[in-house]
Amino acid sequence: MQYYLYLFAAILLEVAGTTSMKLSDGFTRLWPSVAMMVFYLLSLGALTLALKRFDMSMAYAIWSGLGTALITIVGIYLFKEPVSLARIGSIALIIIGVVGLHLTSQA
Repeated sequence: MQYYLYLFAAILLEVAGTTSMKLSDGFTRLWPSVAMMVFYLLSLGALTLALKRFDMSMAYAIWSGLGTALITIVGIYLFKEPVSLARIGSIALIIIGVVGLHLTSQA
């Protein structure tokens, strides 16, 4: 259970880092730029701890796939990015793929 928490934390920290990247406005704003670096370092640290328990391919797929899905949702809600049926369907396919990898993993 502890390693699932590490992986979940890694995903949330990566989403926070990517959100901070957008808010940094191309490194022109100091605090969002600093926050981005801190969040990414913490995310990679948590992912490293999760890799003690999970297969690398499965952990990375979950980290990047769910991170991508969540950051798309953040983009839609916080940054008013466009929503389309194709975008929603693509997020669903990412989640289905992540679940499929998890169900077939040895972890």
